Amino acid sequence: MKFALFYEIPVPRPWEPDSELLAYQHTLEQAIAGDKFGWDAFWTVEHHFLEEYSHCSNPEVLYGAIAARTERIRLGYGVRLMPKPYNHPVRTAESVAVLDLISNGRVDLGTGRSATRAELEGFGIDPGESRQMWQEAIEHVVGCWTHDHYEFEGTYWQMPKRRVQPKPMQQPHPPLWGATTSDEGHAQMGDLGLGLCSFAVGLPPSEVQRKIDIYRDAVSKCTKPIGAFVNNQAATFTMAICAPDRNEAIANARESFEWYPVTGARQIATLSDMMAERNQELGTYAYAADMKQHDDEGLLDLLTLEILMDTNACVLGTPEECLEACKAYEAAGVDLLLCLVNPFKISHEAVMQTIELMGTHVIPKFH
Repeated sequence: MKFALFYEIPVPRPWEPDSELLAYQHTLEQAIAGDKFGWDAFWTVEHHFLEEYSHCSNPEVLYGAIAARTERIRLGYGVRLMPKPYNHPVRTAESVAVLDLISNGRVDLGTGRSATRAELEGFGIDPGESRQMWQEAIEHVVGCWTHDHYEFEGTYWQMPKRRVQPKPMQQPHPPLWGATTSDEGHAQMGDLGLGLCSFAVGLPPSEVQRKIDIYRDAVSKCTKPIGAFVNNQAATFTMAICAPDRNEAIANARESFEWYPVTGARQIATLSDMMAERNQELGTYAYAADMKQHDDEGLLDLLTLEILMDTNACVLGTPEECLEACKAYEAAGVDLLLCLVNPFKISHEAVMQTIELMGTHVIPKFH
């Protein structure tokens, strides 16, 4: 199993003039530390309008800065939003190719549809069309990379024959991934031959394994991948904090580990309202909709760090405890563990400590 630093880049209130500046400076310093201490990859989201939760709206600029300051750590779009008009497929092909060149072939392209009402309505996107847009966009991106000259006449995008340049360093192209939370989505990622980004926070490794098994069954039968090859890797994400002392780790994690799942669930669940109004299939949003449906009494507010720890739904504690937690994810079939080391407002010093301790005492056990 490999390990990636995973970032939303939260900026908690109260906001000071330099709050966002520090958030990005700290993220950059942490990525450089990840390269130094043996982490395999650095991934971030692309989100828009999500105050406090994520101020990471243009991550490819950050990736370029990291690529220039690191030597070996891979850079993952986690994920690039594909529906129109978030990102035109040609611009995605160009952006990823440039990053692949300046990083010397260290890029993974995770793709997704988006999951919040604030973002979809902010860009005027009908969620009922997002699945088709996502898949069509991937097809165009792959075509731009793998043909000297390429043209397309799709439902959502059209382009006369052009040479899209530059081409990526990795051939035939960087690995492709797809994000999902639902069982149906796990099967679809396998059917399309995409790497799996199983994005549902707070799930124990046993449930992660059940979902990965769905993906494994589907990807094993894939003969016509949407890309030029089948990427059969499975990734999931978890919150992670490591400290020399268990009590210190718990104190560092408590507020943020309890804030993030609740806030994330509500950010996504608001989308279920919009889709229910339009009588449309919820697709990958079913998980959040289900949580909202069964939370009439505000049970999400009762989610505690102890519950997360009792269900092994996070990586938390001393290096020895974190090692055991990570072994459970490996046993569940995870190939890449995306570690959210700052879900809300964990201090820069505590995050740097996690990066060093896991890089020194945990990650080498898996390599």
